[in-house]
Amino acid sequence: MEILRQIRWQDVLDIAIVSVILYRVLLLIKGTKAAQMLAGIGVLLLASFVSKYFQFHTMDWLVQSFLSQLVLGMIILFQPELRRALAKVGESSLFKGVTTAEELKSIEEIVRASVSLANRKIGALIVIEKDMTLADYIEVGTPLDAKVSKELLISIFHPTSPIHDGAVILRGNRIVAAGCFLPIALGSDMSKALGTRHRAGVGITEETDAVAIIVSEENSTIAVGIDGKLKGPVEMGKLREMLAEMFTRKKDQRSSKKKRSRRSDKVKK
Repeated sequence: MEILRQIRWQDVLDIAIVSVILYRVLLLIKGTKAAQMLAGIGVLLLASFVSKYFQFHTMDWLVQSFLSQLVLGMIILFQPELRRALAKVGESSLFKGVTTAEELKSIEEIVRASVSLANRKIGALIVIEKDMTLADYIEVGTPLDAKVSKELLISIFHPTSPIHDGAVILRGNRIVAAGCFLPIALGSDMSKALGTRHRAGVGITEETDAVAIIVSEENSTIAVGIDGKLKGPVEMGKLREMLAEMFTRKKDQRSSKKKRSRRSDKVKK
């Protein structure tokens, strides 16, 4: 009872805040390579405890030397997860300055282009920027700044096009660059049957919060890369549904909240 009397409300709040932060971090790294790395760090901490308890001085020195550099190592190892977490903290509209009607039109153009490319057995990699900027990848590509359209996307990825290699990057309802080179995912959990285009599509979604649409020229299928995972093959309807959910849902939620707020203000008046 004496211990309970010494606990302040600040201590309870402090523990609650730290618990929520740890929970959110665990959710963020769940299913990623960072989770495996975190398990490795746990083993090192256990080794540190054992070495101190049994007075294994050499092992203790080695573990402590490694743990002293742990913070820097975590920043380097967890770089993609940290970038994604910081982007979620400052999360903003996905299609900045674009109306819902324009969003839906752009999504429809992307879907139609993807299906048309798949039917023609033309490979393609379309990357849609979200909150995290893709400026570094845009710089190495060919700048376009053109409105999203089915015809333009098909012409870019046509084998005779000089910029058909690499990825097209979209920002809002604009095609900002083509022929962009992306990081390649080299994870051992990926199928060896996947080619460079699919690995690049997964790689960019590991490094950023972007969405990648990959069209296979070998089997005429469409896959979607999200959060370092490959989903597919997907049909036309499913692709449209996925893109609409990701790029219009949040704006619709915000607009509905504004409408409810306006209604409540009118009622108060």
